[in-house]
Amino acid sequence: MSIPFKIPLEGKVAVVTGGGGVLCSAMAHALAECGAGVAVADLRLEAAETVAKQIVAAGGKAIGVECNVLDRASLETARERIESELGSVDILINGAGGNHPKGTTSMEFLTKEVLTQSDPDAVTFFDLDPKGIEFVFNLNFLGTLLPSQVFARGMAERGNGVIINTSSMNAFTPLTKIPAYSGAKAAVSNFTQWLAVHMSKVGIRVNAIAPGFFLTAQNERLLTKEDGSLTPRGNTIVGQTPMGRFGAPEELLGTLLWLVSDQGAGFVTGTVIPVDGGFSAFSGV
Repeated sequence: MSIPFKIPLEGKVAVVTGGGGVLCSAMAHALAECGAGVAVADLRLEAAETVAKQIVAAGGKAIGVECNVLDRASLETARERIESELGSVDILINGAGGNHPKGTTSMEFLTKEVLTQSDPDAVTFFDLDPKGIEFVFNLNFLGTLLPSQVFARGMAERGNGVIINTSSMNAFTPLTKIPAYSGAKAAVSNFTQWLAVHMSKVGIRVNAIAPGFFLTAQNERLLTKEDGSLTPRGNTIVGQTPMGRFGAPEELLGTLLWLVSDQGAGFVTGTVIPVDGGFSAFSGV
């Protein structure tokens, strides 16, 4: 993986939640290549340590940290270790998030026929599990809010810092079948704007990246078949993406580095930047 350009991050410390995943691991590598000490934070310690070892092998500075973004005690423990081994946190990438089947319908449209059938596999809006909705909302929204509370306090006290949240195309226009995820990501976008205003007097810039469609461990089986060809939903997404393909993880890095850079984006806060191949601009006609 190569980065499009470098920014000066020597002496900075970055935390990347969800850092063991496909997209956030690419971000962790990019920040380290620019000189930051990177804490790769993930619920799965093995995944976090794997990415950290890759960064170190490439000449960077990184540690893998076990971290549950929904558990404040876990976050505080992670912060203490990070500060002890790397130093005070300057950059927070809130990358942890995801969907859950219990927050998902099995169909795009409700019909009267479905209501009169007794298909045990059919999940309509009326069958959605509140606990599933709660899990998805908590993971994405509280999983952004709580790390921001824990890691941004030191930034506020020092008067400088950067927070990058992870929104989604669903925050602009909700996709069918996934109301919990769409609502949660819309909340992340709104929270990004709110937090940017709230933190504006203490030197913290807050922005979000809204990725379009990238293949990850969470969606690969939904969008592609075992032979690599696209599923019907994958075809629909690519057909609605003017550039006609999925994004590659490294294509998020230019936006990430620009937003992190105080030189490049020092007057940029409260934005949600789509990186989507034109998906959010296309009406379908």
